[in-house]
Amino acid sequence: MTAIELEGLTKDYGEVLANDDLTFSVETGEVFGYLGPNGAGKTTTIRMLLGFISPTAGTGQVLGHDIRDERALIEAKRQIGYLSDEPGFDEQATGNEILELHAAVKGDERSDELLALFDPPMDRQIREYSRGNVQKLGLVTTFMHDPELVILDEPTSGLDPLMKQRFAEFLRREKENGVTVFFSSHILSEVRRLCDRVGIIRGGELVTIEPIETLLTRSGKAVRIQSETPIPLTVLDIDGVHDLESSLPGGTDDIDPSSAFTECAFTFTGDINQLLAALSEYDLLDLSIEEAPLEDVFLRFYGGGTDV
Repeated sequence: MTAIELEGLTKDYGEVLANDDLTFSVETGEVFGYLGPNGAGKTTTIRMLLGFISPTAGTGQVLGHDIRDERALIEAKRQIGYLSDEPGFDEQATGNEILELHAAVKGDERSDELLALFDPPMDRQIREYSRGNVQKLGLVTTFMHDPELVILDEPTSGLDPLMKQRFAEFLRREKENGVTVFFSSHILSEVRRLCDRVGIIRGGELVTIEPIETLLTRSGKAVRIQSETPIPLTVLDIDGVHDLESSLPGGTDDIDPSSAFTECAFTFTGDINQLLAALSEYDLLDLSIEEAPLEDVFLRFYGGGTDV
């Protein structure tokens, strides 16, 4: 069974085509990453899924209910948890009052467990909350009624690294318990830790849907190398080196800077072991291998720009 099904879903504002003919599905029990640059159209899709805005064309179903049928969607929402990218809590209310309101509307089966895990300051007013505390309270209200499907829009915004790790572990347990997660993000490292498949959206269009393993293979690593003595550029004539930038300092006039480097940076999509073997005979001052920035991944494989 599919938890989410979209067929030609489109939102046209006239001057801006926010979503263009989106067709894809999310399987029950899957953690599906919806990945794209800021402004790519991710939030527009979520708002249509939840009935906040109406599609210009196309159809969609959430937990078997038509998103264009208001009454059916109300029924579906009893089993949906939703975290907005900007949780709109009443700033005059305390965390406890927010929790009481949500419990009255949709029930409360798990708030004690969630409060112990995420620990927002419940006695304080929302206006005194940091961005991270707002997000932690949002996570509690999202999962407190034990939903079947959870839709998360940039869920770790404002969270510190420790809380991000705690959230990731929690989401893995939810998946093991059969919860379906639709997870919008522009942070590649976040998606790679959590998702089974990834839908790539750019400028309102669905570019591709890939298993997470394929995305990781294509995205590559950002590599920086620093050496005290020049290294021939031919060392980097191996598969997977992209966008190489290199430099040679002054005082090496006898060496052609187009043939050697002491510092370089590039994106690498090949075998890291092969790269390390190629560099093994040289004395390096520094070598860093990090996650490639999402913007670089889009420029290289999916086309540049942030639209919508």
